[in-house]
Amino acid sequence: MPYAVDFDTVSTAGLESSPVAPALAGLRANEARYFRNKYAHVFAVEPAGDAPEAVDWVHHILDAERGIVISSPALEATTFQVENIRMAYVFYRSGLSINVMYTVDDGGKRAVGFKLSDGMDVPDELASFKFARQRSKLAGTIRGSYFVIKNEY
Repeated sequence: MPYAVDFDTVSTAGLESSPVAPALAGLRANEARYFRNKYAHVFAVEPAGDAPEAVDWVHHILDAERGIVISSPALEATTFQVENIRMAYVFYRSGLSINVMYTVDDGGKRAVGFKLSDGMDVPDELASFKFARQRSKLAGTIRGSYFVIKNEY
């Protein structure tokens, strides 16, 4: 069952098996705050096993576009639409967060974003990407990268 992520009181619920659970929880809360402030959307996640469509969609795009297979198990996932943008998020035990931003209108922006929790090493499958740093009150230092989606999904 999906539950709303609280960005006022950061909780590691659902992420306890991650070695960087507090940082991953902060990263998840950071995303929740962004969607609340920008779109008035309540960011809700559920266990990855309960959201196979979201996980499969993200993994299919990664594999089809770049041949990337994530080795870490998925812990939580969500998919939703805000305005004309379909969004999907998957949070992994390693501390990785992957999101897909897919504008449903033809010619819109479509990209896959990677964010690494504070204290997480860059996974081997993402070693070719350059990561920029940003500070977050909720998540500490977030390192992020992305690539543009070229095909239709």
